[in-house]
Amino acid sequence: MASRMFSKGVTSLVLFSSLASPSFAGGLERGGYNIDQLFDTSPFSFQSGVTYVTPQRKLKDVRDTDTSTAPGGGDLNSRPNTADDTSNYTIPYIGFKAGFGDAIDCLVDYSEPFGGHTDPGLNWAGANNNIETEIKTRNYGGTCSYRFDVGPGQLRVIGGAFYQEVEGFKERLVSTVPLLVGTGNGVGRLDLEDSGWGWRAGLAYEIPEYAMRASLVYNSRVKYDNLTGTVDLTQVTAPFAPLNGAPYGRVTDVFGSAEAPDSLELKLQSGIAPDWLAFGSVKWTNWSVLQSVPFCPKSTKGLVACTSGGATELTSLDLLYQDGWTITGGVGHKFNEQWAGAVSLTWDRGTSQGYGAQTDSWTLGLGAAFTPTEHIEWRVAGAVGVLTSGSSGVVTQNGVTYGDDVSYSFDNDLVAALSTSLKIKF
Repeated sequence: MASRMFSKGVTSLVLFSSLASPSFAGGLERGGYNIDQLFDTSPFSFQSGVTYVTPQRKLKDVRDTDTSTAPGGGDLNSRPNTADDTSNYTIPYIGFKAGFGDAIDCLVDYSEPFGGHTDPGLNWAGANNNIETEIKTRNYGGTCSYRFDVGPGQLRVIGGAFYQEVEGFKERLVSTVPLLVGTGNGVGRLDLEDSGWGWRAGLAYEIPEYAMRASLVYNSRVKYDNLTGTVDLTQVTAPFAPLNGAPYGRVTDVFGSAEAPDSLELKLQSGIAPDWLAFGSVKWTNWSVLQSVPFCPKSTKGLVACTSGGATELTSLDLLYQDGWTITGGVGHKFNEQWAGAVSLTWDRGTSQGYGAQTDSWTLGLGAAFTPTEHIEWRVAGAVGVLTSGSSGVVTQNGVTYGDDVSYSFDNDLVAALSTSLKIKF
């Protein structure tokens, strides 16, 4: 009986706490994909929540390594050699779960699984690499499961689909010459957008008597085959020759293609003593699908392939990621019929490989759940972590050189997050 009461009071908290910890994972990870609400034992439930994250990545020893007057150059070493790289952000979630009979459960949800925002500004020695870059995604998902008795528990077959939108921009200093002649600020801007479909499939096995659950869920890639946008060079009006078909002083329509990564996640939890639960998860994310994303003028589409370092490449988003691994473990405890708590530790492998600032991170998460009635559950969780040190510089990949415009290093930095959500069950 104690295990059954425990599973009602703490299991959902554990799932929430483990979600809060890796809020600043590698790559463009933010909330990721999460379908934990599908396992809610109530016939119907509505959940809404938000996570606020404050990463504190600071760059130092910045050196402008491309001091020529060619496009993308200019000597910026007289500017500050430090910069605050990251910006605070929020991760919203809304979900509605419904049960149909004794075997079918379905979840529809809105989330923002991927994103990134760096904002070191114009006044630093690396402005020719980045002034501000932001990527946002919006994900609309539908997932259902069918469960049936197998041995002492139930096996659940999971399947679903999701529609995902992406948009973003990047600004960088293209030329310092306009600053000298007074014909513009020299800043160029890339804007982009697209949308695509993905799917998920998985299995879960549950033994409610022991608050035991094991789940394995795969989320597919999302292909952005029709990334479209513009490159705005209206502030770059120096008397240079056109760059790959894009005259300065104009806005040029561009195109490209990319993929959001697929992922595979294993989650485990089990009661270990009356009112105590252990949990853990291992997730692989295929961030290596995002290397350099080239953008070329639309006028060249169908005529010349748009490739990284190719003749028609106008600009690019250079990420050069490796695959990500995220491992979480923790314990939860039910204090009484209304209060429960959990603690978790998360390690995330950094996705940068000598270019960029996405290094390993360690995060400690704490969560609490308050259930004043059987129909209402309020959750709050906090996390604090360390972004490990490293450096960024020149990297050569497939014969193309990246990072030859700026180099920098960074120490261990702090990241913190606060999450809250409200669930109504009926």
